[in-house]
Amino acid sequence: MPLPRRAALALAAPWAGWAVVRAAGADRGFPLVPATAFTRYAAATGVLPVAAGVLARSRSATVLAAGATAVLGGSVLAGVRRTPGGPTDGRPLRLVSLNMLHGRADPTAVVSLARATDADVLALSEVTPEAVTGLLAAGVAERLPHAHVVPAGEGQPAGAGGALWSRLEVLERSVVPGRFGQPGARLAVPGGADLEVTAVHTHPPTSSAGQVARWEEDLALLPDPAEEVLRVLAGDFNATPDHGAFRRLLRRGWVDAARVTGQALRPTWAPVRVPVPRLTLDHVLVDPRIGVVSLAVVHVPGTDHRALVADLRLPRHRPGG
Repeated sequence: MPLPRRAALALAAPWAGWAVVRAAGADRGFPLVPATAFTRYAAATGVLPVAAGVLARSRSATVLAAGATAVLGGSVLAGVRRTPGGPTDGRPLRLVSLNMLHGRADPTAVVSLARATDADVLALSEVTPEAVTGLLAAGVAERLPHAHVVPAGEGQPAGAGGALWSRLEVLERSVVPGRFGQPGARLAVPGGADLEVTAVHTHPPTSSAGQVARWEEDLALLPDPAEEVLRVLAGDFNATPDHGAFRRLLRRGWVDAARVTGQALRPTWAPVRVPVPRLTLDHVLVDPRIGVVSLAVVHVPGTDHRALVADLRLPRHRPGG
């Protein structure tokens, strides 16, 4: 018995609605924001409503499903296209960023990664007091002697803290407003412009309208690039390239290191015990004057996030000089 044509149209409707929302950047509020994180999976499963339309011999259902799948696939693949970055002939700087999963990441592995990559800056989120102790015992201060640790605030879980360790001298310390501790540090770069790094961790927009609103507010509170200082935002944005709010953040002047290196679809998060879903939630965003040579995605034991290792190039002149 052939599939009823109305059933085929009904099956195609969710993919069509998803395509409209993604193309229009209309993913606002709950549940559209958390659903949008899975756009790559919607695109990959678009063959299902197309097949249903063919089996039902429904031209309208087939065309609707095929068009929706094409829009979704094109939106996802847009992340593959490389975007230009800043000049790559400047002063080298390597940055490692990681969400430690409430301090569960192996501190020895974290410090070993910083050592192996010859990192100048280590930006961490979901840092607990126990994680700080473990990192210090593993030798992080010997490798990166300048620190800015922001513990969890009152009423927050212990894993709401954040931390920066740097080889470069810290000139100023700050905390970027948000639900979690987001340390910022202005670093002295010998012979070059100062660099301000923020360890980003926005509220996850997962299960309620309130969480989505806090996530949107956290993204809005992140600083913009500025003429007088070079800036880098690195960490867990809880946002994929399919989120309209993340694309709006980029339009404020930021350059996504993953787009420059053609790795915008590389997953940076997956559940610890199961292989799917895999999402791109972690990012390194840089001032347009900063060059991006490479971006590596590295597994670290104990956490569901991957570390990002960004090889950057800083301009040797001071802003405005």
